[in-house]
Amino acid sequence: MNGLTTAEVEKSRGENGSNALALGGDRLFLNVLWEIVKEPMFLLLLAACFVYVFARQYQESLIMLVSLFIVAGISLFQEYRSRNAIKALNRLSQPKARVIRNGGKTEIEVDELVVGDVILLEEGDIVPADVSLIETRDLSLDESILTGESASVFRQTGEQAFRGTLLASGNATATVTAVGTKTEFGKIGKAVAEAGQVRTPLQQQIRSFVRNMVWIGAAAFVIVVGYNYFRSKDLLHSFLQGLTLAMSILPEEIPVAFSTFQALGAFRLLRYNIIVKQPQYVETLGAATVICADKTGTLTENRMRIAEGFDARTGKPFTDPKLLTAELLEYAMWSSETDPFDPMEKSIHQLYETTTHTDNRKTYRQVHEYPISGSPPMMTHVFRNSMDGSHVIAAKGAPERLLQHCTLDQGGRSIIEEQAMAYARRGFRVLAVGKADWPDAKWPLSQDEFKFDLLGLIAFEDPPKEKISETISNFSKAGIRLKMITGDYAETALAIAQQIGLSKNPEVMKGTEVVEMELSELRKRVEHVQVFARMFPEAKLKVIEALKENGEVVAMTGDGVNDAPALKAAHIGIAMGKRGSEVAKGAASLVLTDDDLSHMTDAVALGRKIYDNLKKAIQYIVSIHIPIILIVTLPLLLGWPFTDIFFPVHVIFLELIMGPTCSIIYENEPMEPGTMERPPRKMTQTFLTLPQLTTSIIQGLVITAGCLGIGYYALKQGHSNELVRTHIFSTLLFANIFLTLVNRSFRHSVLTTLRYKNPLVPLIIGITILFIVCLLTIPALHNVFGLRPLSLQQIGLCIGVAAVNTFWINLRIRAW
Repeated sequence: MNGLTTAEVEKSRGENGSNALALGGDRLFLNVLWEIVKEPMFLLLLAACFVYVFARQYQESLIMLVSLFIVAGISLFQEYRSRNAIKALNRLSQPKARVIRNGGKTEIEVDELVVGDVILLEEGDIVPADVSLIETRDLSLDESILTGESASVFRQTGEQAFRGTLLASGNATATVTAVGTKTEFGKIGKAVAEAGQVRTPLQQQIRSFVRNMVWIGAAAFVIVVGYNYFRSKDLLHSFLQGLTLAMSILPEEIPVAFSTFQALGAFRLLRYNIIVKQPQYVETLGAATVICADKTGTLTENRMRIAEGFDARTGKPFTDPKLLTAELLEYAMWSSETDPFDPMEKSIHQLYETTTHTDNRKTYRQVHEYPISGSPPMMTHVFRNSMDGSHVIAAKGAPERLLQHCTLDQGGRSIIEEQAMAYARRGFRVLAVGKADWPDAKWPLSQDEFKFDLLGLIAFEDPPKEKISETISNFSKAGIRLKMITGDYAETALAIAQQIGLSKNPEVMKGTEVVEMELSELRKRVEHVQVFARMFPEAKLKVIEALKENGEVVAMTGDGVNDAPALKAAHIGIAMGKRGSEVAKGAASLVLTDDDLSHMTDAVALGRKIYDNLKKAIQYIVSIHIPIILIVTLPLLLGWPFTDIFFPVHVIFLELIMGPTCSIIYENEPMEPGTMERPPRKMTQTFLTLPQLTTSIIQGLVITAGCLGIGYYALKQGHSNELVRTHIFSTLLFANIFLTLVNRSFRHSVLTTLRYKNPLVPLIIGITILFIVCLLTIPALHNVFGLRPLSLQQIGLCIGVAAVNTFWINLRIRAW
């Protein structure tokens, strides 16, 4: 049982491979590159490059080729950065495995396991590789992920257990026999990997919008090519005009901005000790309306100090835990795990160590275990004395559960029930402890077959977390309601709820009441009830479903195996990182690594900020694309003598400016004042409402009017076509700068947003101005872009028109 040495681990990894299941994970760069190459904008640029080559315009062809690499490079950088962030998050959220190496116990990432490793498994763990069982204790496995059978199966020493199966009960020591894609689970891993993630409503809306724009761009391309060829009989010129329009229509910045916002937002949550399993959950965070929180360890400290006790035989209470009878404390210890991880069991062992005169743990060995089960729950352990062969049968659990199987008469039961309620009303968590005898060497199938001698009660004090009242207040200000869902007594739950300022409403719903109630009635009750007690998995799940039926966006916290169904059903499943089981972490959307619920207010704030900033970016994209499209098409439709205003090179130059603007500037924008004081958005709400979309369209139309107006003015002044193009192009570039500033907020004016801290704003705008100066002053660029120098008066006119046609929106109340 010394496990592998470091040298043996490396040798095994070289011979048998890694335990990683990721397919193609090492080819991240190539995968991203291939996604970029398939983008419509990349294909249009490539087509334009070939057209210029065919027309023997080699300078333009070279420029398009360089532009192709620049645009692809920007997209590649953004997408690679996003996927790298996701990859880092996946590494952080990877489950751990407990192994024996170099003679000692250690915890490693599951991917680091090798064939031959000795691993330790306990209830709630997911088997991390195919293993051979060396030692088992009441081990049962849920193998439904492989077999489809929901019933758990018992496994004995010498049998196999497979990766992905769940320890439903018991514990085991095992040796790894197969890793990675060589495991039974790994063989079906490709199908699992290819199944992909379900898209959120926002993802579907954006995907649908971009797809529709691609089709519109394709239709516009055909129409413009046909119309131009009909007029000019010049196929190459007509083809270039069609490409220019198609490129101007494609909002290729939107998917890049969306993935960047989501991935980097998820990565930023790490500073709040939150690991997001998939970036799309960041979007949902900002819409949360209800958080269903477990009491123990989430709202309370989970210290579980033994505060008081009650001896059932004498009817004597103990206000000093050190005065508990030796038998009551010893049987509480026997009914706990021998290597405890639960805070209650740890405190029992600690008190036993400090008060006992003779430590009997060394002379007894556990021979049978009835794991925690039932509703309300209890557990039973059987130990054998290695000296004389005698047995100890010890149980602990909810008082009402042990009372069902004890030898007390009705009067004794009433005393225990009253005392348990008295403890519960003071906010204590109460456990009953019992002992039993069994005449036969063959142990019963169920712990309910024992008749227990009830020894007494132990009351645990678990104080509320220090800042939990402040956290609840912050949730309330943000329009988010908190509901307590616990397995404790109703009286205990209500006492804690009143201590932390959660509820003054004395109404409490119990798990049995929840499952027996019609869904229609439950939907009404869950809206105003804030405390749910004596809850079990089916009841938790039904509460979640009722809230969802009411249109709530539900977040659910949990840590145990039994919490997994509710975590999976909630819109946002939140697992505890320190005390959470691997099953809970696997079912959850995100993990609180320090178990601190207060970080959820930071997460909600970031989710709202990302959603708002993404709206600003997309409204900016819509507004700036409209003038590009109309400047290409309107002169043609209006019969202007000069219609070739923009060519692909102009659109690409604008793309080089717009891409970083929307996905770098807006992604880095701070949260606006008042964001956490407004109610959550509805999940069914369209991403851009009609007033918001109308605002963006009007912005684009006004900018178009300004650009074409100054172009028409230049035409009437008798300026050359190149000078007309320069007026229009310069005005659009300046309008783009002003639009960037205007769209930083749809609640506050530019005078306010200029004070927002975002160092990328002056950087990107400064680079844009530098580009404009180069375009207007460098002769070599004049020929490439078909431009001419402007006088200071003409530049001032372009700036003035651009300013008027963008800043006008600050004079009206904006829709949001």
